[in-house]
Amino acid sequence: MILQGRTAIITGASDGLGKEVALKLGEKGVNLALIARRKEKLEEVKKQIKELKIEIYPCDIKDLTQIKQTVNKITSDFKSINILLNVAGIWQKKMPVEEVDEQVIEDVIDTNLKGLIHITRLVLPTLKKQSEAAIMNISSMTGVKYPLGQSVYAASKWGVRGFTEVLREDLRGTSVKVSGIYQAGVKTDMFFKTGETFAPGVFEKFMKPEDLADIVVFMLSQPKGIWLEEVRVNYK
Repeated sequence: MILQGRTAIITGASDGLGKEVALKLGEKGVNLALIARRKEKLEEVKKQIKELKIEIYPCDIKDLTQIKQTVNKITSDFKSINILLNVAGIWQKKMPVEEVDEQVIEDVIDTNLKGLIHITRLVLPTLKKQSEAAIMNISSMTGVKYPLGQSVYAASKWGVRGFTEVLREDLRGTSVKVSGIYQAGVKTDMFFKTGETFAPGVFEKFMKPEDLADIVVFMLSQPKGIWLEEVRVNYK
């Protein structure tokens, strides 16, 4: 896909991987609709990207009403939408399922899975109108493996994988391509917001978000006749 002049929606765009993807796509001349909960952090990202059409949309993707309002505003603000990058996600601190707080269960499933599904189904009619479009769902290596103590998080990420696989088949033959990324640990604050801890040296091995963002841009930049349907990314 030629990225110059295209328009991308990015969820979770205020920090971590979402922010890095926004910065790198901005360098490629992509117009951006940036979604995240915190307006002030979105404004900081916007200041780092110049000479493009960039709009920010404070929105909690756990809230369906907010999602609907945000998608309506984006489709009004931009003439077309070519790319949807579902990056937003939250972590579940590792523990046995019987110890997981019920609100954590609701938040993880609503953010990681239900929010992703809702924003995709609402943006999809606009994507289908384009001659070339892409949906990229950032899942997790947890969506293909069975990590101990991650039952709720794994449920959300295996759900994303299933949704992505079926959506790809549903859209095969259309102008909309679908891809899933299944990455191992990334150095972001997502883990520490839950009080998660790691053995010495483990977090330091995680990949940098800017490196994973390079992979996202690489996947989107492939020639029209090529599409990477699934990529698994690990660190050494």
